[in-house]
Amino acid sequence: MRRVIPILGGEVTGPRIKGHVMQGGADYQILRKDGVTELHARYVLECENGAKIYVEHSGLRHGPPDAMERLRRGEPVDPKLIYFRATPRFETSDKNYNWLTRHIFICDCIRRPIRVELAFYPVL
Repeated sequence: MRRVIPILGGEVTGPRIKGHVMQGGADYQILRKDGVTELHARYVLECENGAKIYVEHSGLRHGPPDAMERLRRGEPVDPKLIYFRATPRFETSDKNYNWLTRHIFICDCIRRPIRVELAFYPVL
C-alpha cells in the first residue's frame, strides 16, 4: 500500500542550525506486506537567517506487528520497539550551511502520535 503524508511544519534545533520546517513537503510511504514501511521524505528547512535547505531522506521503519499496528492507529509506542532509521541528503546555496552538503548523515527517527522526531548525525 502506498500513502502520502503531508509535512505541515516543525522546528529545527542544533548546535549549528536553528529554524523551522516549511509547509508543503511530504513523506511518501510504501507499507510492504512483510511489515516494513519504506519512507521517502522531501521538505525544506528555513533557517533563522532566511537560508533555505532542501532535505530528502529515505529510510525504513519496522517492528513487532502489534507495535506497528498501534503506530498506524496513532497510539504511543515505545521507540525502543521500532527500528526507524534514514539517510538524509541536504542541498543549499547558503555558505553557512555548506557543511551539510559535504557529509554523509544518518538519521535516528521516532514516530510519536502527532509528530516525528528526527536526530541527524554526520558520519565522520
